Order: sequence, then structure tokens, then C-alpha cells
Amino acid sequence: MKGAQLANRTLFVASVIVTGAIAGAFVWLLLFAMNLGITFIWDRLPAHFGPYFPLAACLVGGLVIGLFAKKFGSYPEDLNQVMAKVKRDGRYDYDKLGVMSVSALLPLFFGGSVGPEAGLTGAVAGICTWVGDRMKRFGSDFQQLTSVGTMAALSAIFTAPLFGFAAPLYDDGDEAKGAQAAITLPKSSKIVVYLCAIAGALAAFLGLGALFGGGLSLPRFTDIHVGATELLWLVPLALVGAAGGWLFCAFDGLFERLSERMGERPVAKALIAGLVLALMGIALPFTMFAGETQAEQLGEVWGTMTAFALLATGFGKVLVTPLCIRFGWRGGHFFPVIFAGISIGYGMAMLTGADPVFCLCASTAALVGGVMRQPLMTVLLLFLCFPVKGIVVMLAAAALGAAVPLPKALRAEQAEG
Repeated sequence: MKGAQLANRTLFVASVIVTGAIAGAFVWLLLFAMNLGITFIWDRLPAHFGPYFPLAACLVGGLVIGLFAKKFGSYPEDLNQVMAKVKRDGRYDYDKLGVMSVSALLPLFFGGSVGPEAGLTGAVAGICTWVGDRMKRFGSDFQQLTSVGTMAALSAIFTAPLFGFAAPLYDDGDEAKGAQAAITLPKSSKIVVYLCAIAGALAAFLGLGALFGGGLSLPRFTDIHVGATELLWLVPLALVGAAGGWLFCAFDGLFERLSERMGERPVAKALIAGLVLALMGIALPFTMFAGETQAEQLGEVWGTMTAFALLATGFGKVLVTPLCIRFGWRGGHFFPVIFAGISIGYGMAMLTGADPVFCLCASTAALVGGVMRQPLMTVLLLFLCFPVKGIVVMLAAAALGAAVPLPKALRAEQAEG
């Protein structure tokens, strides 16, 4: 009996590692396809259209996205919706994996100010559910592959193991909701399982990236100076970032209500979003796309820009991202809001003379904290690009951003997540 249990556990752990690797490989594949599409549209075609190419590309994109949504429905689902379904049901439907994958890529191809994490997580959750369904005859533990696979996908997308590990889709409080809502493994075993899934996902994701390129490339800031000048500016910097987070939530709630009032008009809404995105992109080019590549580019040229242009870019991103998401250019918001905080931080560094990385840490943590409303999770996510030495600065700024109240009249449901 014990031999059979040990064999089953061994098979389960092996399946978790393979599931994590599948999740990581799928994330890499979609991001590789994203980069190919963006390169073709935005590197090769603009030469034929001149400086107003964003207008043509975004309007065509709006039409394609709107028609696709009209035919297949509103996909991909928001990251919070995906995680809530997995948490509630222990699974995620996989009958529309192709639709979810294409709908996740379209806004990214055409320059949408959205991140890839929502579509990627939904697709990975569906794949992991499919794997779990075919292995559940080996034991009930295999039904949990959706949970660990989705968590591993988050780790791969953000290349931030601690963020994925600290955001499990099930917690101890779920046990009262039924057998499907709680991982049945002992707590120590659960930790091992999660670590195995993360290791598999990151190994596949980073390995494929090293061999073939692709992936996401947020800059990595390593040097931070914290002196008297920086500490003097900490609260003002955090307040500016918190204002960005407040505005994001307010715009998100406003555009959600406007979208509801317009009703089922996916083509019209997507065209409106495309027009605004294009006009914003012509005036402030860095407001387009998810923001990870743009953050690297901004780091190279920010010294040649004015503080006004940098601040306008950051706050413009705060406006256009929720507009895209609510008007049909569906996707995630994590990468865009991180970029917005970075741009605002550079602008504040130019105004204050404080250490640039310190300004970036404070402004970005406050902005992301204001959106996520979870200071600790904010810091774990921001280890993606900021040094561990900035942890106190980030915690303080994220806590301030999360503490700024948002009127209920302007609050979208997702703003609380």
C-alpha cells in the first residue's frame, strides 16, 4: 500500500514538473508569436505610411478586434476572472483555447497598451485543466494541476518566482467550500509542489528564450542610492505615484460604465479605443504597447526628454490602458502600470535631482500598490525589475498607494483585486 502511494506521489510530482514546463513553454510560444507580429507590423510596414502609420494600424486593429469579438465573444478574460474561476471550480474550460490565444495576441499585434498576462494565464489554465482531466484516474491530487500550472505560468510571465509562489489560487480558508476548492496535499508537500512547478516553468521559458529569443524584457535596475535628499522626497514621490494609481482605478471604473452604456457594440468600441490609442501614440509614442520593451528604450533616452513629456507619458498610459481593456482591446494591466510608474519616476528624478532608481522605486511601487491594493504582492512583483535594497522604499510607497481611498462610484470590481 505504501509502495503504491509513494509511486503515485512520485508520478504526481513528475506531472507537476512537466505541467510547469508546458505552462512555461506555452507562455514562451505566445510571446514569441507576439514579437513576430509586432516586428512585422511596426518595423516593416511604417515605411510605406509615414508618421501617421499608428492611425492606420490602430484603426485596422480596432476593426479586426471588434469583428473577432463580435463573432467569438469577449476574450480573453481578465486575470482576476481567470483566477477566480480556477479558485471556485478547480478548473478552467479549454474548449476555446484557440480563440483565447488569438484574442490575446490581436491587441498586442496592433500596439494596444495592454499586457499579455491575462490571455496567457487563461490559456495555460485551460491546458492544465486538460492535462489534469486525463490524469485524474491516478488520484484526486491530479485535479490540482490547473492551480499549480496557472501559478507557474504567472512566475514565467513575470520571471518572478516569489510573485507566483505567493499568489496561490487556493488558500486554507477555501477548505470549507468543498473538496475541489482546497489542495489536499500537506502544507510542506504543497510548497514542494509549487516549487517544482515554478522550476519547470522557468526552465522551459528561460531555456527556450536562450535558444530562440523572445520573452519579456523589463529592464533590471541594480544600483540605488538612498541619502538625505532621497528620504526627503520619498513621500512626495509616493504621492505622485499614488495619484497615478488612483487615476487608473477611476478611469477603469469610468470606462467600464461607459462601455456598459454603449451596449453590445464591439466594433464601435474597439474602433474608438484604436483611435484614441493612435492619437495618444502619435503625440506620446511610449504610451503604446505593453511597456516592457518601451521601458528599456525609455531608460536610454529619458535624459533627452523634458520632465513634462515623461510625466505626460506616464499619466497618459494610466488613461489609455483601462480604455483599451474596457473597450475591447482586452489584456492585462501589470506591465503597462509598471511602465507608467517608471516614466513618472524618471520625470520626478528630473524635477527633484534625487537618485533616478530611488525615484523609480517609490513612484512605481506607489502606482502599482494603488492599483493592486496589496503592498506585499506589489513588492514581490516589482522584484522583477528593482533591487532588493529598495524593499523598504517600495513597501512604504506601496502601502501609501494602497491606502489612498477610491470612491465607490468610480471603483471597478477588478480594482479591488
